Amino acid sequence: MTAGTAAGAQADGGTLTQLVNRAAQRIGAFDKSRPLVWDLLLTGCLLLGGTLDVAAGGWRMVAPNPDVPLWPAAVCTVALPLTVLRRRTHPLGALLAMLPFAVLHAWSGAGLQIAVFCQLIVVFNIALRLPTRQLALTGGLLTVPLVVTAARFPADGWAIPLQSSLTSFAAVALLGIAVRTRQEYTASLRERAKQLEIERDQQAQLATAAERTRIAREMHDILGHNLSVITGLADGGSYAAKKNPQRATEALDAIATTSRQALTELRRLLGILQNDTHPDTPAELTPQPGVGELDQLIDGVRAAGLPVRVTITGDLEAVPTGRQLTVYRVVQEALTNTLKHAGPDATATVVLSRTPESVTAEITDTGRPSPTRPGGHGIPGMRERTALYAGTLDVGPLPPPDSGWRVHLHLPNDEDDRL
Repeated sequence: MTAGTAAGAQADGGTLTQLVNRAAQRIGAFDKSRPLVWDLLLTGCLLLGGTLDVAAGGWRMVAPNPDVPLWPAAVCTVALPLTVLRRRTHPLGALLAMLPFAVLHAWSGAGLQIAVFCQLIVVFNIALRLPTRQLALTGGLLTVPLVVTAARFPADGWAIPLQSSLTSFAAVALLGIAVRTRQEYTASLRERAKQLEIERDQQAQLATAAERTRIAREMHDILGHNLSVITGLADGGSYAAKKNPQRATEALDAIATTSRQALTELRRLLGILQNDTHPDTPAELTPQPGVGELDQLIDGVRAAGLPVRVTITGDLEAVPTGRQLTVYRVVQEALTNTLKHAGPDATATVVLSRTPESVTAEITDTGRPSPTRPGGHGIPGMRERTALYAGTLDVGPLPPPDSGWRVHLHLPNDEDDRL
């Protein structure tokens, strides 16, 4: 095939192999959807070919018995193709039903080609649809007409017909096994593709659920803390407005500042979400908070009316960004819970430490223990963040006689992060 011819074939719809594959797929689909139509068409072709062969009389020239009466040939020409109709559902049964007519054909010495075609078609379906061990029985059944022919017409010899029949049987059986192997392989590939598609959908659902959890955690940390600070500032400003208008004004300014900070962080988070659904829209990105932003966090909590004492040991600025974010969010959530639940006279202590093995944070307060503290999304969110770095988080009331609440975070360092 020249380059121009190959290009023309590709322009017309693909290479010759692709055209053959598409045609085979269409024939297979038609055969699968309308098997009876295909069976009737094949049986009709066999009947027509056998009838024309018998009518022309050319079969007598190669028949072992040229003087055979017409009726055995006519019976075999009609009966053998009809047994092919059951080759799909009962291929071995079709061969057994064919056996009496094959014996009649052999005994009469007609030598019809239609008999050979029908037997090979059934053998192909046995190899295609039944276990391989059934081929031994099939070969035994096919030798019965050969034995009858050899006994009936010994002068013609039996070695060449036997060799020809066994060769045809082996070739057709191997073809059926090859087709079945390919079908099973194709079916396994389709099943594998289906399983991969299911796994892909499951992974997408898991990723979506994890992303929703992360978004909910970020929203809780951002809004929960800032709203708690705003609530504390509003309560303090309302109380101070009656005695010290200047303090009330400062509280309002702090409320405005905290609200703007919350809106900025909220816009950043929503911008990231918008960027996920609209990749062409640039999102407003800012670094995630870390240990360096703790001072601003503590100042906001103090402005809301909660005295906080901070102790830092070790170089926390060298801690990786992900662990810094975890420390920041745990301190933020713990102080937020203190603002909401500890009462008006509570104080808080934050102790941060970095050692060669780990980073720890302990937040305690002197407020009253509250059974409502463990509820909500705050503590589960802290535990999820801690689990990302194989850390531990202990949350609970201080042991008697102390009164208050304690949050203890422990994050082990990676090998590369150790001092």
